[in-house]
Amino acid sequence: MKRRFNIANRSLMLAVVFTLGSCNNFLDEAPDNRVELDDLDKAAQLLTNAYSVASVAFTDWMSDDSDLIQGTVKRPEHEVFFWEDIEQGPDYQDTPEFYWYETYAAIAHANEVLNVLEELPAETEEDVLRKNAIEAEARLSRAYHHFMLVNVFGRQFDLQGSGGDPGVPYITEPETSFLVGYKRNSVKNVYDNIEEDLSIGLELINDNFFLNSGKYHFNRNAALAFASRFYLYRGDFVRCEAFSSQLLGNNPENFVRDFNSDEYQLAKSSITGYPSLYSSADDPANLLLVRKISLIHIPSLGYGPTTTFYRSLFADLNPFFQTTDERENPAFVKGINGVFPVRYDNLFERTSLNSNVGLPYHIEVAFRGEEVLLNRVEANIIRNNLDEAVADLQILVERRYSGGPVNLSIPFLRSWFGADDDPTFTDQLILFNFLLFERRKEFISQGMRWFDLKRLEIQLIRESGMSLDIDDPRRVIQIPKSAIEVGGLEPNPR
Repeated sequence: MKRRFNIANRSLMLAVVFTLGSCNNFLDEAPDNRVELDDLDKAAQLLTNAYSVASVAFTDWMSDDSDLIQGTVKRPEHEVFFWEDIEQGPDYQDTPEFYWYETYAAIAHANEVLNVLEELPAETEEDVLRKNAIEAEARLSRAYHHFMLVNVFGRQFDLQGSGGDPGVPYITEPETSFLVGYKRNSVKNVYDNIEEDLSIGLELINDNFFLNSGKYHFNRNAALAFASRFYLYRGDFVRCEAFSSQLLGNNPENFVRDFNSDEYQLAKSSITGYPSLYSSADDPANLLLVRKISLIHIPSLGYGPTTTFYRSLFADLNPFFQTTDERENPAFVKGINGVFPVRYDNLFERTSLNSNVGLPYHIEVAFRGEEVLLNRVEANIIRNNLDEAVADLQILVERRYSGGPVNLSIPFLRSWFGADDDPTFTDQLILFNFLLFERRKEFISQGMRWFDLKRLEIQLIRESGMSLDIDDPRRVIQIPKSAIEVGGLEPNPR
């Protein structure tokens, strides 16, 4: 389904799109319907457009969680399943090119706000605080979207190896002319810029100004979750643990949804009620919610987990005797031999009240408490704080497995892995492998597995036998053809 664009909503990011993707002449005059940012209300309103509508979950089709599914509709964008460089153009959702342009569009809106913010008056103390909060949100959005771009289109961060590899352009200024000449910042340089924006955003963020829509903006909890992920990917495990703990506090269980609760158990009988509950702004586990124009949530399309893989993941990798992993169901049938977990609301935006034409979309949980908990587990395992890691994993498993005791310990896991008499399989490795299983189950079909495969250099082998080696250049997604041909950006190796 081709996306319909509203040019009025894209006026502030035209320069980014056309600089990297078009030879059109520069528009000397702004369109008549461009918002003039002359007060804090308008600046704050514009920031609602500083969140990319493109979903990164298309990367799941490239991961080992997806395999050959019979009986589903295959669209051209699904060719990423074969690790092909596809060129459908920026108007087709769920493609790398769509993600590139829509994410830079969000950055363009953030930059426009930051550019005018210094000139806007703040006559009262409350105005100063609100101005700071607007700057914080704009910086956090800019940092987050560059972070996602560099992890899609660049190599994983590694100071010893890939820090100097090409990343993505880090754009901090609104465009005033076309064809200004971009270049790809190194991966390390992108991370350094992200860290600066993230640090300032954390310092200035103020939740008092987002009381009615706090989960749809970068609030303090979402910023801490972003910091947790950022420092995990950067390999700074001390700071990852510190920011994770700032969020989780003394009661981390408050940020982990309970699939054994009556609320979730009752919702299982409704294929619409369950995803609405899962992505609810009222759930403390959900920290940042973003509207995504996407088809990834439609089970009749593309690739996904096979039935045999899915059952094996939740049954064979369940260490607790006679228990059920509540993450396995509910799930949709996908084609003839596939299954798709119920996580996404299947929503639709009509072009008008009387129209049957429009855009499918869903609400993405961009940051959640469970991820922060698992980030802290990983950081503690690497730092050899194994007791702390086990304690956090215990919180998770108590809310995921039902029907029997779930008492986690290293001796218990050693026995389950069959490593009681294998000193080469250290306690650290035992816990790390169990963590990877839990991450895989926790985030299945939600766009996280691909990044774990990249940053941890895990061999990608599908049930069908298809594989992608650790050093295969296709693990770094190609930047759009237009960015190479018109923008002059260096392509990724192939």
